[in-house]
Amino acid sequence: MTSDPALQLYRSQVIHRRRGRPGYRFRYRVFNLLVDIDRLDEAADAHRWFSHNRRNIVAIHDRDHGAKDGSPLRPWIDSVLADAGLTLAGGSVQLLCYPRVLGYVFNPLSVWFCHHADGTLRALLCEVRNTFGEWHGYLLHNDGAAMAWPVRDRRNKLFHVSPFLPVAGWYRFRFTRPADTYAMTVSYYEQGEDQQPRMVALQQGAARPAGDRELLRNALAMPLMTLKVTAAIHWQALRIWLRGGRYHPKPEPPRTEISR
Repeated sequence: MTSDPALQLYRSQVIHRRRGRPGYRFRYRVFNLLVDIDRLDEAADAHRWFSHNRRNIVAIHDRDHGAKDGSPLRPWIDSVLADAGLTLAGGSVQLLCYPRVLGYVFNPLSVWFCHHADGTLRALLCEVRNTFGEWHGYLLHNDGAAMAWPVRDRRNKLFHVSPFLPVAGWYRFRFTRPADTYAMTVSYYEQGEDQQPRMVALQQGAARPAGDRELLRNALAMPLMTLKVTAAIHWQALRIWLRGGRYHPKPEPPRTEISR
């Protein structure tokens, strides 16, 4: 066992800001879990209100991540990294995500922090979902070399998320190391525009003791948390449409699940 906890809890806020017409800005409270994917059962054994692949007030199920078929997470992420020519030599992988709360979850963005056995970060996988039941992964890495904190990278946008933004342009990512606090920013830039991002999504949080009391407190304070996230996405889309936002029909998803 390492000195690092198998499960950490963050009280967080999400802020979205859209530039141009129609513009919008909204903010809401959430809580995230940062889990060591090799120690999920250990975390479940240590907490009354958290479970792995079982029903509970708060839970993480393998079928919500990775291959999405309920298979173990570690072989899947190792295979993804191997396909990109990366190896962790047995190093740890942490997953930052929303948990299931009272059985329901929707994760617009889950982040996998992949560490080499020497402790350095070697890859980040941004697992993006839309409300159509589709997902795509953006794999950030430095061709096998250690990645410095904060992580900054850029990727072309390949996946349909909002019907009021085209599948074109590119993302700029920025992630700080999850410790007492964390922050992650995704900025979207349209092709042919100036260097002002069209949309900025920020999530930042502060660590809280991940004991049973804190898990229960957050679950009771935000029992419909991820349902609220889904509702907020649709509500903001309706507001943009009512304000004259241009609608982009959903294209076919990318041929590959992960952009390497």
